Amino acid sequence: MTAMDAPRAPRHALPPGACDAHCHVWGPHARFPLAPDRPYDPPERDKEVLAALHRRLGIARTVIVQAIVHRTDNAILLDAIADAPADRRGIALIDDATTEAELARLHAGGVRGIRFGFVRHLASRPDMALFRRLVARIAPLGWHVQIHLDAADLDELAPELLALPVPFVIDHMGRVDAAAGPDGPAFRRLLDLLRDERGWVKVSGADRVSAAGAPFRDAGDLARRLLAAAPDRTVWGTDFPHPNPRHPVEDADLVDLLPAMGDAAALRRLLVDNPARLYGFGA
Repeated sequence: MTAMDAPRAPRHALPPGACDAHCHVWGPHARFPLAPDRPYDPPERDKEVLAALHRRLGIARTVIVQAIVHRTDNAILLDAIADAPADRRGIALIDDATTEAELARLHAGGVRGIRFGFVRHLASRPDMALFRRLVARIAPLGWHVQIHLDAADLDELAPELLALPVPFVIDHMGRVDAAAGPDGPAFRRLLDLLRDERGWVKVSGADRVSAAGAPFRDAGDLARRLLAAAPDRTVWGTDFPHPNPRHPVEDADLVDLLPAMGDAAALRRLLVDNPARLYGFGA
């Protein structure tokens, strides 16, 4: 079951200005062609579908993450942001071919960070020399680095992350497995990273983290602990349209999981204050 199949309104009302800090857009493919070397073939879930979802969930602000199926052609990202530039931001994919003029264009278009993928199933792990070059290039813009990794790689990548000259944001709770619980070694390493003031985490991807499936309470327990560890450096996202999900997802379930993560003040930080600061909403 997905939000496309069984839409419903969430039972939990989000605060004004709530932000979905991790979602994607796919299509229309005729206008925004998929990259020939893409690792999967997504259905069309364009910006209008995303906007309709956010209206249903009560979400006011959006951070759209460039999907790997479009590689470094960020046209689809900039197009979606341009419809509501005050309330949308983006995370881009770039490489050595990205010019300084293109970086300036991305910044003007609402991009505030770049993403690196280290997950094995997407075969996207960057060369570390490239990683360092690109980080050095975006640092003067005040951007941050978003990291998509497998939990097993947290130990290996931790020294690189802690040496970064910019803030870093760990996607999807580090893709830890909730079956290991809060005392699992990967989760403990994630908490260690959050002791650094540059370290942020997205309490997104509950369907990836959960061992039990919907309504993802086991993932919610880990998210609650992350909020407690770094209350001013956590953000939340749906991960819509849910690339390669581990479990079926109804997005209203993700909203209804939020009260288990913290009280009203904690959720306001998570959903409104923290993303406003990280992504520059209202600036």
